[in-house]
Amino acid sequence: MSQGPGTRARMGERKMSKIDKLESKTVATASKKWEVVIFMLGNDAFAINVNKVREILRWTGCRPIPSAAPAFVGITTIRGTTMPLIDLRVFLGIQSPVPMEQTKVMIVEFNDLQLGFLVDGVERIRQVNADDLDASKMRGVSLKWVLYIIRKDERNIVLLDYEAIIQDTAPAVAKHMFDKSKIDSYHSQVGNVEGFHILVADDSPLLRQQTCDVLQQSGFTSVYPVKDGAEARDLLLNKSENFDLLVSDIEMPIMDGITLVENLRADPRTEKMPVILFSSIMVKDLLDRAEQLNIHHVLKPDVYKLVEVVLQIYQES
Repeated sequence: MSQGPGTRARMGERKMSKIDKLESKTVATASKKWEVVIFMLGNDAFAINVNKVREILRWTGCRPIPSAAPAFVGITTIRGTTMPLIDLRVFLGIQSPVPMEQTKVMIVEFNDLQLGFLVDGVERIRQVNADDLDASKMRGVSLKWVLYIIRKDERNIVLLDYEAIIQDTAPAVAKHMFDKSKIDSYHSQVGNVEGFHILVADDSPLLRQQTCDVLQQSGFTSVYPVKDGAEARDLLLNKSENFDLLVSDIEMPIMDGITLVENLRADPRTEKMPVILFSSIMVKDLLDRAEQLNIHHVLKPDVYKLVEVVLQIYQES
């Protein structure tokens, strides 16, 4: 196969220029609305948050990696940056009618990690909201990798757990995320913290569980998980549950992390509650809003930094 970056697809240029224009609009959107890029795998439509997508390229070619998972097709170099390529069609077991040379490469970014997702084609950017979400099962796609089904244009659009897919497909890329010996080393610094209660909000089942596991392995035994910002708000404001710290993702369709904290800051019971946003999104507008709300921000997947910030908050409490 050929190597090196391909010529940017004309469709990709048009769509990514629109993404650039919409990026700042996305973060200012009301809590129930956000923008996603719609793309196709076989006959099925899928979505990814617009903030994670950097550009769309024609098939770049790649250098294979021996003994890699089937969906990890290899690595390529785009403008001096070497990155892995994951074929989402192979990963999900979807038959594609599109020849490899017509495949599109969707360059995405999670924290400081860039990689390419191979897809059949990219359709458009769409605004969706919480009312579009549906819990219905999707035939042919394992629910293990599905976060939500979006009902739009009289069809099902699947929002996948992309970070979980990366961990499963390219463990060598993600192995730095969880070094158990390093995490265990924090335990001696924590001591007895049974009375320090932590609420964790994340819509990814895998990452939510991993965050809780990391905190508990570090010695914080009282950790309670919820699946989205709305559930966290309900516990903290409607049910007046007492927690000493909130660790929250930003990108959660029912209620995003920033909106959740704005709700908490507006209530005298929770206005001073310590909050850590643990997210892979690096959009400047979001980080500026987090700073204005007096929120700590830790980039996924740096679990070590997360534990260190939790330790700091605990020691200052």
